[in-house]
Amino acid sequence: MVALTSLFSSVLAFVLVFVPIDDRPATAQFPRLLAQIAGVDVREPPASLLGNYLNAGDPTALLHWLAAQPPDTQAFVVSNDMIAYGGLVASRIPATSLAMAESRLAALASVREHHSLAAFTVFGTVMRLAPTGVPALGPAADFPFAGDVWPKIQKYANLPSPPQTAQQREEAARLSRELGPQLDAYLSTRARNLALDLDLLRDDARGAFDRVVLGQDDAGPVGLAIPDLDKLFAYADRAMPYGRWSIEPGTDELGMVYVAGAIVRQAGIVPRVRVIYSRPDGGVVQDPLEFAPIATTIRDVIRSSGGVEVPADAPADVDLYVNVPDTSDAQEATFADSIAADPYRAAVADLSFIHAPNLAIQRRLMNELIARHVAGIVESFASWNTAANTVGTAIPEAFVVLAGKRMNKFDESAHTTFTYMRYVDDVLFQKVVRPRLNADLTKEGVADHTYLLPPVAARAEAENAALMRPLALDLLEKIDPAYRATKLDITLPWDRTFEEKLSVRLSP
Repeated sequence: MVALTSLFSSVLAFVLVFVPIDDRPATAQFPRLLAQIAGVDVREPPASLLGNYLNAGDPTALLHWLAAQPPDTQAFVVSNDMIAYGGLVASRIPATSLAMAESRLAALASVREHHSLAAFTVFGTVMRLAPTGVPALGPAADFPFAGDVWPKIQKYANLPSPPQTAQQREEAARLSRELGPQLDAYLSTRARNLALDLDLLRDDARGAFDRVVLGQDDAGPVGLAIPDLDKLFAYADRAMPYGRWSIEPGTDELGMVYVAGAIVRQAGIVPRVRVIYSRPDGGVVQDPLEFAPIATTIRDVIRSSGGVEVPADAPADVDLYVNVPDTSDAQEATFADSIAADPYRAAVADLSFIHAPNLAIQRRLMNELIARHVAGIVESFASWNTAANTVGTAIPEAFVVLAGKRMNKFDESAHTTFTYMRYVDDVLFQKVVRPRLNADLTKEGVADHTYLLPPVAARAEAENAALMRPLALDLLEKIDPAYRATKLDITLPWDRTFEEKLSVRLSP
């Protein structure tokens, strides 16, 4: 009884400090909402310190904020890109010197020294192949690599390194001539980031942190990222203890993965996950923006979230249902039937967007789950951007449900709300409304939707909210008819159409 009382006392006091990679919903809002499902308080820095899109965050103020956290804080999950550069977009430009980035990393290690009893995870990224692509207009005109520069850099970076054929060597030489100092600036930025990633691994090898994670930002199996990965893997394999580090596909989901992992450890559980694909060879599918097949991505996400993958015939706490491209209608129906047979253990990762431009196909699984009356019952659902992003949302949600129940702090309303938001955002916005929004902007003469001038962004935000709201309310009636939306705010958090932000409150 004493031990049990002590456990619950510890759970009640558990506070997790989290510094996201930037202020987007997926990176800053989602981890906080996931923690609420398990009744855990996530302490994030003020939004004003995180920057917004092309405006970098404030690493100096963030380090002061971290240093001021109470000495009895039990867990930290911190983005090295935010601390070193001011965020993910800022990590792709040459504004910060290596010396400055290294001094900030040293200051982060000092924060760790003053919170020596806390679990301290630092996650960073291996720089993606393409710089942030924006048109050269308005405030973005002076942003590094804007306009017609970034597509050429992207072409150069996607060539094999080194180029293997005469044609590839000629293409590299041509792009190098055309880009001139712009290519030099890009390559020096890559070199800086690689050097800091190696510094981060070395610090971890010396015990500065408990765990270091590097996620490969959008990059496939060929290109300039491969030699960077080879150097990072070679050092980690040689110098670092097993279990202290991870280098894996993906970026935007890392906050969710490691916040969930901290909560799972606090609950004292190791969730067992059985993976079920919509077609027998599903694990060999590869996302073109990742360097490994999805089976590798899934294994990494499960492990990093604090779980373990188990064979098909072993007992499991979570069944991860992975919907892959080129699943036939018959296979899809059987797949949905399997989910409906045991929805309370089902985490659903819909990857039908990989190699599948057909938006109707990408909406099919959600419609199948609605038809079987289980869309609102499953443990989790996700379907956005990349395999790592999707699996790195579905697994953490399922895990915090288990952890919340284990700690007797499970918040059913928070769980229902988060799952509903995924259907609204991942399916209605990405597969229904966003294509129309982009088409309407193109008709207005705004062909590039990666950066919108403020008046255009305001009009797009208003149109998106007007289109989304009735669809979202109708979907709630279909998925969770026992709930009504007492709050449904819909905005575009950055001046572009790539993502939206939902603020939702559901009541019985």
